[in-house]
Amino acid sequence: MKLKSAAEVGIKTEHVKLPRSTTESELLNELHKLNNNPNIHGIIVQMPLDSENTINSHLITDSVSPDKDVDGLNTVNEGRVATGDLTGFLPCTPNGVIELAKRAGVNLSGADAVVLGRSKIVGTPAAELLKWNNATVTVCHSKTKDLKAQCQKADVLVVAIGQPEFVKGDWIKPGAVVIDCGINAISGMGKQLTISREAKEVASYITPVPGGVGPMTVAMLMKNTVQSAQRSAQHLLNATWNLKPLPLKLQTPVPSDIEISRAQEPKDITQLAQEIGLYPGEISQYGSKKAKISLSVLDRLSHQKNGKYVVVTGITPTPLGEGKSTTLLGLVQALSTHLKKNSFATMRQPSQGPTFGIKGGAAGGGYSQVIPMEDVNLHLTGDIHAVTAANNLLAAQLDARIFHEATQKDQPLYDRLVPKIKGTRKFSNIQLRRLKRLGIDKTDPDSLTPEERARFARLDIDSKNVVWNRVMDINDRYLRDITIGESPTEKGITRKEHFTISVASEIMAILALATSLKDFKERLANMVVAFDKNGGPVTADDLGMTGALMVLLKDSVEPTLLQTLEGSPVFMHAGPFANIAHGSNSIIADKIALKLVGESGLVLTEAGFSSDIGMEKFFNIKCRASGDVPSAVVLVSTIRALKMHGGGPTVSPGAPLASEYTQENLELLRKGIPNLLRHISNSLKFGVPVVVAINHRETDTDAEVELIRTAAKEAGAFDAVSSRHWALGGEGAIDLAKAVVAATEQGSNFKFLYELGLPLKDKIEIISREMYGAGQVTYSEVVEEKLKQYEEQGYGNLPVCMAKTPLSLTADPKIKGAPTGFTLPINSISVSVGAGFVVPLTGEITKMPGLPTRPAIYDIDLNIETGEIEGLF
Repeated sequence: MKLKSAAEVGIKTEHVKLPRSTTESELLNELHKLNNNPNIHGIIVQMPLDSENTINSHLITDSVSPDKDVDGLNTVNEGRVATGDLTGFLPCTPNGVIELAKRAGVNLSGADAVVLGRSKIVGTPAAELLKWNNATVTVCHSKTKDLKAQCQKADVLVVAIGQPEFVKGDWIKPGAVVIDCGINAISGMGKQLTISREAKEVASYITPVPGGVGPMTVAMLMKNTVQSAQRSAQHLLNATWNLKPLPLKLQTPVPSDIEISRAQEPKDITQLAQEIGLYPGEISQYGSKKAKISLSVLDRLSHQKNGKYVVVTGITPTPLGEGKSTTLLGLVQALSTHLKKNSFATMRQPSQGPTFGIKGGAAGGGYSQVIPMEDVNLHLTGDIHAVTAANNLLAAQLDARIFHEATQKDQPLYDRLVPKIKGTRKFSNIQLRRLKRLGIDKTDPDSLTPEERARFARLDIDSKNVVWNRVMDINDRYLRDITIGESPTEKGITRKEHFTISVASEIMAILALATSLKDFKERLANMVVAFDKNGGPVTADDLGMTGALMVLLKDSVEPTLLQTLEGSPVFMHAGPFANIAHGSNSIIADKIALKLVGESGLVLTEAGFSSDIGMEKFFNIKCRASGDVPSAVVLVSTIRALKMHGGGPTVSPGAPLASEYTQENLELLRKGIPNLLRHISNSLKFGVPVVVAINHRETDTDAEVELIRTAAKEAGAFDAVSSRHWALGGEGAIDLAKAVVAATEQGSNFKFLYELGLPLKDKIEIISREMYGAGQVTYSEVVEEKLKQYEEQGYGNLPVCMAKTPLSLTADPKIKGAPTGFTLPINSISVSVGAGFVVPLTGEITKMPGLPTRPAIYDIDLNIETGEIEGLF
């Protein structure tokens, strides 16, 4: 009846009918799935009467989410009723009792009401609802003294005691309204009243059984379900998050980053998730301060309009960095906790190489950090390790295949690749894909000709043209060039190998550029790991690796949710090397964030390095892959860096700054401003408004700040604002945040710098000329040959991912300022087919950093008494 009635009013129902043999654990698992399904708005559990011996009914009712408990039997909802909070789901039968009493014409306010029965399901909640409708309520039961006298004073008598003809006619006050909740069917007697027949002549109104409370209970169930759906819709439509800020305890002078981080207690990650509109089933906790977020959020919010998309980049920095991450986090704190706008920061995950080397972490700094910073800089949720494992498994399979093909003849090799199992052999799905690529339209392994078997079995890899390297997430200079295969078991099959740092793996770039799980898998399959002896590409799919890679990487596809010092949400996901990849966090993290903030919210993301490298790649590679249109650029600058570009003394990590950087020097600053103007010009070439953020340091003077502001605005910047977020957190970035909001409201006329259909050389030269200021580009003989090869193999329509030093607009890190007309040499070139770009390399780029003489290792320790990490920034 319930399903039919629901369908009649437009409620979609699903009857999950479990066998009587269902265990309590199985039932709880089923409820867990329904609780976590955002498309389910109401859950009703009906258990057989004889199930009490095997199933704890109270546990079951309490396992239904209070937000979906349309029966109103969860202890949370019962507790709300008991305390007069009637905003939750009201228990259906008791609520039906109230409705029937009102329809009988009773004014409950001030009426005497007697409830017979004190059950959890009807009697007790009915008494509470009558009380909150201002009736004077007496609760009775079978052992109540003077029960007859108690009933005789009732204007409203609710009978929920469950015994046939329990209430006699002379128990009822003449003219009273009797709500008979009925009893279960008795064999041979049908439905029974709990009051005697003669009572009908005394009462003014008695609810029929059946036909009274029962249908009203069903009606209340449907009403609760509709309310649940309305609340869910309102949750989606509610534009503003209920974000609870974390107050900062500002100190002067500003303590170390780790001291600030530890002084702030983060919110439980489930609380933050709830505040920004995530459902419990969409988060997988890693402890209490971080969580993976399911890609299912994108399906649930597919009709939600995206928020504004802002990229944070910088001018050409000093070797110390100019604070892009710190600015990003200060901005999102200002936007979300001070301006009350839904705002998300999306960031790359830092590699352990810099953490234990010299640069330090990438969690921001001062009072603009993402926390807990130890987790951020050490492992986090293990994504980089997963990439490392997947990369090296592929490398192991590649070399194993070279070995096996070199040591086996065609038929034995084929037989081992497609073995007989229990007398039968068949191709795996990935082997069938290889057959299809070879143009062999057969599915029976025994039907292939000897020539077809040889073509299938032999990848014929050219060991001198292997492009896939092993990786590890630490700085180890002695792995830059090694020889592998020296063991006697490898039978003299040796080759030169090169380790790179894990974040330089193409898999990491793919993780950052994939738009979905399907896209991720296709990109992994297409990775070119080597070339065969005819110059043809050999892919991960040819090696049978795609499925294994997906299994290792399945959890890494989900972004990790963290928070700032002030409790604003942060997604940290993927960490592609900004030299030979595009240096931005994942598209998936951005897409989820853009949905969660809603149409009026903002997502701020960081592009690695400066505008000539990171921003250019962000626009031409990342935005091209994602389809997401940027609304504004935040260009981070410092007076220190501009003075360096004006000819100031060398800036080196660990060395004291020269006085030129700590004292006012307008002339030196004025000479360095052309570097800032070049980066403003770079941003404007994409048709996006640019806000210059002057990352304020305590030695900066008002005159220096004003010089930058004036020059920036004259060069076409939308605005230029000094920001003190490092020392003051979000409060120090309020003016910058207001400028960014205004810039996004202006609208952008975004355009790519080049069209994909252009030849690779044209794309390289457009970037070199427009972004760097180069006059010409030269190519080595090897590069010329590879460019021709790539065009012939169909890779010419890929975007270009330039590998260049971030410390200069040229290929020489020593050249500062904003030079023009210089020659840019392209020394080598490679292709990342899975990631989807061609990588020209100019200057000296190291893919495996080395440890300095005194790395950060010396300062890092674990306090075994407190369990705290010491010496980490």
